[in-house]
Amino acid sequence: PLISQTLREHDEQEGQFCVSDRCELCQHTRPTYRVVVHLFGKFIVRKSRFGLTDVGDLSPEDMKKIRYLSLIELTAFYDALGVELKRNRAERVRGRENGLFGVPLTILLENDQKKVPGIKVPLIFQKLLLKLEETGLETEGILRVPGSASRVKNLHQELEAKFYEDTFDWDQVRNNDAAGLLKMFIRELPSPLFTVEYLPAFITLVEKISKIKLQLQALHLLIMLLPEANRDTAKAFLQFLKKVVANEGKNKMNLWNVSMIVAPNLFIYKGKRANQQEMQAAATTAHIVRLLIRYQDILWTVPSFLISQVRKTNEAAMNNSKRQLMFDKGVRKLLRRKTMERERPERPESDIPEGVIRVYAPLHSKVSMAIQLNSQTKAKDILARFHCENSRGSSQNTRGQIQSLHEIGGNIGQHCLDPDAYMLDVYRANPQAEWVIKPKAS
Repeated sequence: PLISQTLREHDEQEGQFCVSDRCELCQHTRPTYRVVVHLFGKFIVRKSRFGLTDVGDLSPEDMKKIRYLSLIELTAFYDALGVELKRNRAERVRGRENGLFGVPLTILLENDQKKVPGIKVPLIFQKLLLKLEETGLETEGILRVPGSASRVKNLHQELEAKFYEDTFDWDQVRNNDAAGLLKMFIRELPSPLFTVEYLPAFITLVEKISKIKLQLQALHLLIMLLPEANRDTAKAFLQFLKKVVANEGKNKMNLWNVSMIVAPNLFIYKGKRANQQEMQAAATTAHIVRLLIRYQDILWTVPSFLISQVRKTNEAAMNNSKRQLMFDKGVRKLLRRKTMERERPERPESDIPEGVIRVYAPLHSKVSMAIQLNSQTKAKDILARFHCENSRGSSQNTRGQIQSLHEIGGNIGQHCLDPDAYMLDVYRANPQAEWVIKPKAS
């Protein structure tokens, strides 16, 4: 039953992808490259009435559930295709506990978050990407042409000493040296960016599955399986690589070049597991990198059927908690007393009719508003209404910030809504939620 259910859900997910017969990259003249590129269709995600959800739009707690559900889905998906899902045994990662290079991502982020709370991508990695995006995207052979080994070594040592003191001079760094430092950072991670555990699953995806659409579905679930730090860092890196490929006319770096150069840094493990077989998998992993760059807008979108499963999981947990509380008379009496003492004049449940939501905007001059939903009301319509009301006030809190509507509580932890989400559909899926306008987490 699980396999048949998975196939049905994946068939529904397949329906979200459109394939175009026309290849957007056919202007490339290199025959070997043209053959590979024409294997890639133009896939886009069709928005449901709930809109699209990026991995950063859900709370960390709900994303943990997404990871668990993705493993179940991927196992059943591979099994239905007659493919064995192999995994390496997860090992305890050992690395430095301070510094920049050779430090596990989780420890590096813990250290960085003391300086910049809430940061999701290591500061040094962000700074190297920013340096290259500002000055290196048009440099011919960027990523391919190496910098000076001696300069890169000296810059590495200087960064370790001066980066957190904000005394490092970035103007002295040449573009090819910055690219060398970027690759060094990824290469020296104690565990590869796409993890030791799931490396066999990535390889199997290409070697055992021939259709691009099925490869994408498997890759999509594998991205959902990545630890948060790996997934966010990989996303930032792939966004940069997409910009490199977009400047191919000047930097002479096409999708093929970039994937062949970058793949070994992303997938081949430097530790004791590194062997000749993994080195021979370079061509396979390059194909994966091409998919990751080409379809990153799809792959970092959380599948809607997984969000539905998270809602059901949360609802089941809430129902179990309620049943457990009913057996505790002391707790029940306490809740009754608390309910009688609690005053919530701003939102009495009986005063809110069906299909009406109260939206809170703590940073606006008008902090709350009751809104009647209809079948065509979108999240962006609510945002526009608050913006119109706010423009008449004197609040300065929202200027320069991108505001988003968030669904909070009920059967979801926190969900930053797509501006095109139809609110009546979201409300009916989670009638107990609160609705808050605030800046989107970056």
